[in-house]
Amino acid sequence: MAKRGGFFVVVLLAALGAGLAQPPQPPAGSPGERLRNEGDIPGAIAEYQKAYAQNPGDPKNVYNLACALSIGRRLDECFEFLAKAVALESSLAPLIEPDLVTARLDKRWTAFEGGLMAKLEAGAQLSVKDVEYAKALWKLRAWDQAFFLEVGIAGRKIGMRSSVVEALWAFKFMVQERNQAELAALVARKGWPRVREVGSEAAMGAYLVAMHSRDGAQKKYLADIKRACQAGELPWVRYANIYDRALFNENKPQRYGTHTKYNELTKKEELYPLEDESKVDEWRKEIGLEPLEEYLRQFNIVFKPGK
Repeated sequence: MAKRGGFFVVVLLAALGAGLAQPPQPPAGSPGERLRNEGDIPGAIAEYQKAYAQNPGDPKNVYNLACALSIGRRLDECFEFLAKAVALESSLAPLIEPDLVTARLDKRWTAFEGGLMAKLEAGAQLSVKDVEYAKALWKLRAWDQAFFLEVGIAGRKIGMRSSVVEALWAFKFMVQERNQAELAALVARKGWPRVREVGSEAAMGAYLVAMHSRDGAQKKYLADIKRACQAGELPWVRYANIYDRALFNENKPQRYGTHTKYNELTKKEELYPLEDESKVDEWRKEIGLEPLEEYLRQFNIVFKPGK
């Protein structure tokens, strides 16, 4: 039921977080997906509706249509097609979907969420001990991921240094600050979320909010995230990412080499400074990561380890 390519989302978020001048192009998809990825919601809805008329049993298209209707604030139709989408293919995706944050604000969301959870539990697709914690973290995850794509659209159309993009970032940081406050209150009451209690999608929501914070939350929760990695609940690359992000936010050299930056003079993306170039691969190997030279190839950055 997911809409966007996973690798593209990772690359987009890494690029935007590092201040890339132009974000990467989204992957090719259906006509509706291409229009949605360029911000043309009325056009995307029309294409999804055309595809629905031709094949009403395509769960991906029905889900995409529901999401586009949410963005377009056509909420009666949104909930109609959400019901059809989960009838065709049930998954947790709607509960963490950033394109559905508008639908989340509607009074019908609670009933939809409860019905989907009941269906997933009945089919053994969902097993959550702390339901209320999980629901709160699903919401935080959806809001955390919301509007990144819009920043990318604006960046491609009018430039990442434009006033529009700056305004979108200001709004995004306001959302993030709200998320951080909610996460802090939740963790204070319940402790850092563990997969065995809330499930992997909710636990990832907490990680993402901490990752994208600007108030020192990376360091605050670093020990919790390390324990989650040791328990196999998160891949070690997540630990490396948040460790480096904490240093990045303080304008300090990074340890694991997970962050890049845009060079205004060369107009190219380059590696953010390292704490110790001669030890970076040793540190990466300790937590099971590939050599930095290999990792950076996906960003077309050439790196030769120092001695």
